[in-house]
Amino acid sequence: MAEKPNSGHVEAAKKGLPSTGPKPVENPAFRMLGLPKFKLKLPSRNWLIFLSITGSLTSAILYDRHHKKRARQRWCNLVSHVAQENLSVKLMPRRITVFLSAPPGDNLRVAREHFHEYIKPILVAGALDWEVVEGRREGDVRAGLAEKIRKLRRTNGEKPPLESSGDSKAEVKEEEENRLQQMRQQSDIDDWHGVQGDLILGRHTWKEYVRGVHEGWLGPLSVPPPETHSDHDPPQLPSNQPTTSQQLPDPLPLSSPDLSSPSQSQDPTSPPSTTTPSTPPSNPSSPAPPYIPTSDYPHSQLPLSSPDSFAPSLPLALPHLLGFLNTPVRFYRFLTQRHLADATGAAVAALVLDTQSRSFTYSIAAATSADTNEASSSRLLNSEAANGERRVWEQEQMLEGEEEEWHKSAWQDVAGTEGTERVWKEKMVVDERIGARMRLFELASEEAERGFREEAEKAKEVGWGVSRWMNELGNWIGIGGEQETPGWEMGLVGTEDD
Repeated sequence: MAEKPNSGHVEAAKKGLPSTGPKPVENPAFRMLGLPKFKLKLPSRNWLIFLSITGSLTSAILYDRHHKKRARQRWCNLVSHVAQENLSVKLMPRRITVFLSAPPGDNLRVAREHFHEYIKPILVAGALDWEVVEGRREGDVRAGLAEKIRKLRRTNGEKPPLESSGDSKAEVKEEEENRLQQMRQQSDIDDWHGVQGDLILGRHTWKEYVRGVHEGWLGPLSVPPPETHSDHDPPQLPSNQPTTSQQLPDPLPLSSPDLSSPSQSQDPTSPPSTTTPSTPPSNPSSPAPPYIPTSDYPHSQLPLSSPDSFAPSLPLALPHLLGFLNTPVRFYRFLTQRHLADATGAAVAALVLDTQSRSFTYSIAAATSADTNEASSSRLLNSEAANGERRVWEQEQMLEGEEEEWHKSAWQDVAGTEGTERVWKEKMVVDERIGARMRLFELASEEAERGFREEAEKAKEVGWGVSRWMNELGNWIGIGGEQETPGWEMGLVGTEDD
């Protein structure tokens, strides 16, 4: 027979009094630990809102960082076999040049952090050496690259027409480099015989890079005079415009003194002063002015020491957006860094592997009236522009979308810089001889497929789900299977027994 309910509980329930029955037994272990009594119940509405928002945001960040790490590791594994190749002790390793510049409206820290996070791990995995050319302000990269090319031309035997007194510090540094190169030659140490390559970060740095390549190969070796005039004939004025003699008044007679000349206004008894060519005041903090303007490109001769093709280059995107109103876009980019890591890693892997490179291409576009006027004023008018067409090189369009996100200070005129060249603000000009010699790194489709295939095979060996996390936990505490040997970048070579 079923037990009858306790009459005390029934009477208490009818009268609305608290039950006098036995209380639920409390866990003695929890009581000894001082833990409160936990009751299973749903959280309140405010707690549900808070937990859902924080949980979704945390999950999105963890998901993105996990796939970002996988993408970076995928391209590191693809180039890791390059570090295992034997290198002769009499041969210098491959050394690339990395060009970094502070983005408009910000400092150099942004470019450095992007390099260390997305680019450096792949270069280290491929055991590549690199040299960094940094620009803290507009024009530093252009001046540094142009001087590097001029130094190469002087090394190849080309000499300037007139010896000029340059910077003493630069001359001392060049002498030290030449002395070091001579010591290497005496020790029978050769440079890398293959392709070196350049890596450029950001559209603003890419514009300075292209400008520096043109200045280094088409410009003179020595500093030009302060006021230089081209040897070629100046552009002829249209017939409907008045000439200079019609616009200006009659000149003063030769016997009349020139009040603007200080030598004429001096006392006749004073000794004559020696006239020296006036040079513009040089600001040590600003980069050196360009040796050649863009309008003189067609009239400059390419040196005989120039190669048929330059070292391949690799321009990489540097997404950098400022402003409070752009917070939604910046937040979206913060949650999707895996796409940037995948695209940047694939491009850097193409540079490390060096299996494929191509020349830059150009397209024929209709020339606008502004292009025709600019070409005629700068003496760049050719047959294509005369026919209403112009060549648009691929260099001009690469990373062009970043200019829309630049800070407004990149387009404003700075006080005291009137008459100076603004590489970021001005339109890129590509000479046909230089543009045809430039090359671009590309990742072969076979290499990309191999990277994804190796990642899938490794994931199959490790496993997914709980087994994968258990293997990683076992390796971390030291009771797992085979552990990876620390690489050479950690300063550990071989095993502990060695």
